[in-house]
Amino acid sequence: MTSVLTPERLAALRAPLERAVTEPVPVPPRQPVHTLYGGAHLFTADTARKMGQRALKALSDHAPDAHAFAECLRLDEALAGRVHERVVARLAREPVEDFRIDFEDGYGPRPDAEEDGHAESAAREVARGLAEGGLPPFLGLRIKPLLPERLARAARTLERFLGTLLERTGGVLPPNFVVTLPKVTAPEQAAALASLLDLLEAHHGLPAGVLKVELIVESPRALFGPDGRLALPGLVDAARGRCTGVHFGPYDYTASVDITAQHQRLTHPACDHAREVMQVALAGRPLALSDGPTSLLPVGPHKEGAQPLTPAQREDNRQVVHRAWRLMHTNVRHALERGYYPVIFHRRGHHGC
Repeated sequence: MTSVLTPERLAALRAPLERAVTEPVPVPPRQPVHTLYGGAHLFTADTARKMGQRALKALSDHAPDAHAFAECLRLDEALAGRVHERVVARLAREPVEDFRIDFEDGYGPRPDAEEDGHAESAAREVARGLAEGGLPPFLGLRIKPLLPERLARAARTLERFLGTLLERTGGVLPPNFVVTLPKVTAPEQAAALASLLDLLEAHHGLPAGVLKVELIVESPRALFGPDGRLALPGLVDAARGRCTGVHFGPYDYTASVDITAQHQRLTHPACDHAREVMQVALAGRPLALSDGPTSLLPVGPHKEGAQPLTPAQREDNRQVVHRAWRLMHTNVRHALERGYYPVIFHRRGHHGC
């Protein structure tokens, strides 16, 4: 039988198949598992160290051994012993892996002169931390949304921060530095940030593209356009190769789909759907996806003062802290089960633990 599938015809079919084969996606050498957001007005060069000290004290006060740790998180005690040791070691060595100096939710609206001052003081503290070796291995700055009425303020903060930082460091940026853009809903916003960074790089003599970007999904409009098509890939593309990660903002997101505050939580089905869309829409790209924050802080209601706490007050504190830790543990497990390995970020307006 004579075959119609001649070598020439098979070669013609093979050529487009070879063009369609994509190269493996490069995997970043390291991705942080936890990003801490803190108000810019409170950031200092030793913020990470102080957070570690307070976290270790909280652990010592409320879960000093494997038994207490297992009881809190409802773990097998043998497993809890190993995890407890690792938690203590990590808090002592590197308590904050990734930090965002926050000029948005953790900072709020302030007079221009005040925000100018905080942009410059935060930059000086970053320069000091860089010189002293006290910065987290990943660091970034969250500016205000690039809405028309906030563009000038966001750009001014970014310009003052970078100008002060580079002047103090002799043009050196911290490793793994990013600029985080919240409440993105249109490609024009990501493109505007990319253009701002183009201008700042050229002005300061930085290599083109060295300033990276993260986007925060806080609205269905960041996922789908008015025509129902996926919008998120277009937002990432608009950053012109600068985007390295996408974070999820669950509370604004759930509010935008009319879920009341009483039911807003990371494990809500609306949040699961949004995260799954993010995963599928950005599959095959070398981007870090991050889940949203656990809103309940592990802070007891009773503070140490001149008088020692009563046993009842200490128990109140223990119960509150354990409840917050359990919620965080639940949220982390929920994220891991759904493939979100850079897991949780906290938005913090203060440095209490």
